[in-house]
Amino acid sequence: MKIAIGSDHAGFKYKEMIRKHLAGKGIEVKDFGAFSSESSDYPVYVRPVAEAVARGEFDRGIVLGGSGNGEAMVANRVAGVRCGLCWTEEVARLNRRHNDGNVLSLGERLIDPETALRIVDTWLETPFDGGRHARRIKMIDEG
Repeated sequence: MKIAIGSDHAGFKYKEMIRKHLAGKGIEVKDFGAFSSESSDYPVYVRPVAEAVARGEFDRGIVLGGSGNGEAMVANRVAGVRCGLCWTEEVARLNRRHNDGNVLSLGERLIDPETALRIVDTWLETPFDGGRHARRIKMIDEG
């Protein structure tokens, strides 16, 4: 599995933590920035993650910020991306099972580090259910 990851300054600490966590599991990760906790603009880092996932260069993407809201908005502006803002493992599970989410958004200021890692692991391990949900995904993609 290949994962693209990006954050602004407010998600930098968790981005680094998640990147190392995934690399430790043997998952290939490309870091699109930010590369420090100095103030930065999230679209600069999030849009390239979403575009790379939409082009099929990566299996999935993870974007982070203070709340994760703006990051999800930016990612979802890219055709072919289904980014979900997840704050619990159950929300992450449903994002994959029902929505075939291919980009995960997390808010560093809203969840603790252990929860963030559990959400990431759950999201990566959960398959898409297909069936009636596939019909709905097709409707989303057709606009």
